[in-house]
Amino acid sequence: MTTSTPATATLTSVPALAPLLARGALRSPLKRPRPDADFPRTRLVLPGLRVDLARLAAYERVCGFSTGADALPVTYPHVLGFPMAMRLMSGRDFPLPLLGLVHTSIGITRRAAMPASAAYELTVYVEALAPHRRGTEASVVTELRAGADVVWESRSTYLARHRTTVRPTAEEAPSGNREPLPARAEWRLAGDTGRRYGAASGDRNPIHLHPLTARLFGFPRAIAHGMWTVARCLAEHGTPDATVVRAEFRTPVLLPGTVTYGAGDGEGGAGGRFELRGTRGGRLHLSGEVGPYPA
Repeated sequence: MTTSTPATATLTSVPALAPLLARGALRSPLKRPRPDADFPRTRLVLPGLRVDLARLAAYERVCGFSTGADALPVTYPHVLGFPMAMRLMSGRDFPLPLLGLVHTSIGITRRAAMPASAAYELTVYVEALAPHRRGTEASVVTELRAGADVVWESRSTYLARHRTTVRPTAEEAPSGNREPLPARAEWRLAGDTGRRYGAASGDRNPIHLHPLTARLFGFPRAIAHGMWTVARCLAEHGTPDATVVRAEFRTPVLLPGTVTYGAGDGEGGAGGRFELRGTRGGRLHLSGEVGPYPA
């Protein structure tokens, strides 16, 4: 494996997402993923970022967060950084094909409340590639700074599936058969949930928009965005101003559909486990945990 010296590329605006998705799709057939491949070392930095308050309000409504407060929801910086992540992952030097790439987990650390009216610096970079029992997984880091201080950061993992001889670790072992958490709410999800979240977030991946476009990628119906499912759960659960969140995306949520939100002890911002399951059969779609920062 060859490596290159890390570099910083300073952007003047958020990249347009649709051309990046198209570029990544066109380049996908040419890529052969493997965990020992080189990957882009460039850090994309966007200084002086101001949040579009109208777009933020639309996001809050579709995810179930309270609107009108001068504070960013704990998941919103992911939306801000996603086009920059796509710029890196759609590039020629990113070794995993964008088509079929699966968002498998996200870990978030928020060190303090984040005013929606403040200016921030956004940084996104690919941290590593790693072997996985189902292929190769990339870790992508997003950081939000207020002045010189990192106030929010996340680490997302994206899986490219391919044949591998890697055996699962204890952390990767399936946990879908564990006892369900106490049911707290039942949500009926409309068929346009993916389109409404896509309009608010900018993530208009065709698998989320319509049954016809979802079938092109092997899904019987459109599926909900993974980041919508975790945002909806956290809007219900609540988080402290300084918090650590970990979520794992297990199986897609088909739209329309009905799901059950479950949570353990310690709701209301004090921490605790949460999950999303299918109402019929109890299939686990999402599992996660909220805790205070520092732990």
